Amino acid sequence: MIDLYYWTTPNGHKMTMFLEEAGLPYKVLPINIGKGEQFQPHFLKIAPNNRIPAMVDHAPADGGEPISMFESGAMLVYLAEKTGRFLPADIRERAQVMQWLFWQMGGLGPMAGQNHHFGTYAPEKIQYAIDRYVGETGRLYGVLNKHLADREFIASEYSIADMACYPWIVSHERQNQNLNDFPHLKRWFEAIAARPATVRAYEVAKTVNSQPTVHDEEARKILFGQNAQTVR
Repeated sequence: MIDLYYWTTPNGHKMTMFLEEAGLPYKVLPINIGKGEQFQPHFLKIAPNNRIPAMVDHAPADGGEPISMFESGAMLVYLAEKTGRFLPADIRERAQVMQWLFWQMGGLGPMAGQNHHFGTYAPEKIQYAIDRYVGETGRLYGVLNKHLADREFIASEYSIADMACYPWIVSHERQNQNLNDFPHLKRWFEAIAARPATVRAYEVAKTVNSQPTVHDEEARKILFGQNAQTVR
């Protein structure tokens, strides 16, 4: 039913977490971003921003032609609406989920991503940049930790907001964050890690890729050397 164009990144993990939770049949189509497969013409037709994940739903709810999508947040909302799961119908509860989903898309993901880049991948270690993004990542951890002080999940029930945020916390050590400093976040993180669907999703990742995405200079050029002139 679902063709999932996927690689083993936090944004990719969001989608396998949802699909495993919902029990939707899907086929993983690996897109090795370290080898430049995200620039292949067939993939760009689905994902014009040349980023994973992307998907094609061959059985949309309207019974029409297949629907292709890119951007993980939009994909999560689409699948939640399709299945009627993990996104409440109640207007107030839905608003809670949506605002935290966008918080991840606009804050936690980009800031943690820059943290990874300057702390791990950048050939020149710029201390200002490292301190900036480690600090901002920590601030965002603190925001989520405070929010989780009086609730089990980000919203009233387990939702796409939790699925969106969790993969970006998995690499907390690489982000120079200590989960013991965020006890409510740690409790939430461990509970999601133990969910059977989360375990299955990360097992899928192991079958696709067991190597770091950036493992040589060529991969570095492919991932970090793009500009307006390289858009096809």
